[in-house]
Amino acid sequence: MWANEEVVDFTRWLRRRNSRADEEARAGFHGLDVYSLWESLREILTWLREHDPEQVPVALAAYRCFQPYDEDAQQYALATRLVPTNCENEVVDLLVGLRERAAADGAAHFGAWQNAEIVAGAERYYRTMARGGRESWNVRDRHMDDTLDRLLRHYGPDAKAVVWAHNTHVGDARATDMVDAGEINIGQLARERYGADQVVLVGFGTHHGTVVAGDAWGAPMEVMEVPPGRRHSLEEVLHGAAPAQALFVFPRDGRADLLTHELDHRAIGVVYHPARERWGNYVSTVLGQRYDAFCWIDESQAVQPLRVLPASLAEPETYPSGV
Repeated sequence: MWANEEVVDFTRWLRRRNSRADEEARAGFHGLDVYSLWESLREILTWLREHDPEQVPVALAAYRCFQPYDEDAQQYALATRLVPTNCENEVVDLLVGLRERAAADGAAHFGAWQNAEIVAGAERYYRTMARGGRESWNVRDRHMDDTLDRLLRHYGPDAKAVVWAHNTHVGDARATDMVDAGEINIGQLARERYGADQVVLVGFGTHHGTVVAGDAWGAPMEVMEVPPGRRHSLEEVLHGAAPAQALFVFPRDGRADLLTHELDHRAIGVVYHPARERWGNYVSTVLGQRYDAFCWIDESQAVQPLRVLPASLAEPETYPSGV
């Protein structure tokens, strides 16, 4: 989600904007997801060696616990399923130490603390994923919700945040058939934590076009064709009734004519299979309850990926994160 020219343009704009602002008014750019376990461990070790060397042995214990799995999350998840051992205790020890130091000196320790939270969230996520079922999804979105809250408190009582993630994370799960599977998401959790009047959930939709995705987790990214929205879907309805580009803003009372009806709404994520359009890829949705606003782009265009190094030269691949 972040390795594209559009994000490069945004970060350059953000840098210019911050250079003209007082330090307390500058905006940050942070990841929310759990897919950087080994990178976060290395960041913690680097930081501790310079700022808090007494804690290095605790961090090394966590790092060495994960080392046998060769930076392969699937391998770690499988191992925790086959044998009653995991790295949870080492991770908890690391996290507790950094939390205590952050409480005493939050500004200096915040980055290390956040990386420890990522390691703890990732370890829990992969261990839960190995058991199967829906709970791993909830572990991941609760981690993102907690990270968002931690960032808002770090930036101060008047802080605001913009969260960039896929519709299935942003749109309130209670207005979809996700609720039938017991799934929650960051949109629902944000409304519950801060109140619906303090949160604006914005969804995106397209009838046809192109998108960058992979056909499996960790698979190479590719530009894929997005076929026209299937019959009776939200995408087909808006293709016939809405302008080519439109912004819908929904009333807070949830009454918005067509938008109170349940319609199939396409879900395109990191993994996407255009061939499954007839029987998959859609989430049953009440649009006016799932979002506060909806951006409609009838024909979409894929983002422009950054140049990718050959596998032999690149760092170990990690899954894209919600930002």
